[in-house]
Amino acid sequence: MEASEPKGPWREAKIQRIAQLTPRIKSFFLDVPQLASQLASHRAGQHLDVRLTAPDGYAAQRSYSIASAPRAGPVELVIEKLDNGEVSPFFHDIAEVGDSIEVRGPLGGHFVWRPADGGPLLLIAGGSGIAPLMAMVRAWAAEPTTTPVLLLCSARTAADLPFHAELLALEATRPGLNFVAVTTRERPPRLVDRGRRLDAGAIADVLGDWNNAPRHVFVCGANRFVEAVANGLVDADVPATRIKTERYGGA
Repeated sequence: MEASEPKGPWREAKIQRIAQLTPRIKSFFLDVPQLASQLASHRAGQHLDVRLTAPDGYAAQRSYSIASAPRAGPVELVIEKLDNGEVSPFFHDIAEVGDSIEVRGPLGGHFVWRPADGGPLLLIAGGSGIAPLMAMVRAWAAEPTTTPVLLLCSARTAADLPFHAELLALEATRPGLNFVAVTTRERPPRLVDRGRRLDAGAIADVLGDWNNAPRHVFVCGANRFVEAVANGLVDADVPATRIKTERYGGA
């Protein structure tokens, strides 16, 4: 997030729905009436700041990427449970539908994409790092665009892949989207998927099958994953100037 970016005031958000995506990842759908217009026009890849305040006044704050496409309805945040964290355990173990929290945003102007930006578009996610990339896929799907999109999502097993069923259904019905699941601790779910870590060889192999030269590349995940993938992309002859990265690690 840019240091000079105005953040705006904190707004009340009510949890409207909670969905279990994987054993350790949940989606939280928030109703934020005071940010309705901003959320309806936000750029895919942006995030919200979330603040929790204890009765004694202690406050903890984290940033979570928006997974929903720009729209007027509830905004979707994807939160992975980190056992030693301050914020994520609250959402997974305590938060219920109807609870209120504080948010501000949408924020961020670097790691963003709009259908007008074109492509080809290459998206690579590790675990819950799929959240901002899912917003991009959904924004793409909502437009009559012919931009080719390749999404690689890496996790230990197929059960750990967020939005797996949704992405398979979207790939089957919307030409232009190629989805590749990458599982590092079990055999890949399909023949087109990969059962190995995303090193330079694996990336070059997938790009060869796709047969498109990516114009925009977005990589999101944990620090080590993002570093390895970014290096692998450069080794696979993807220009570094086309690669944008976002790393998560907040608890």
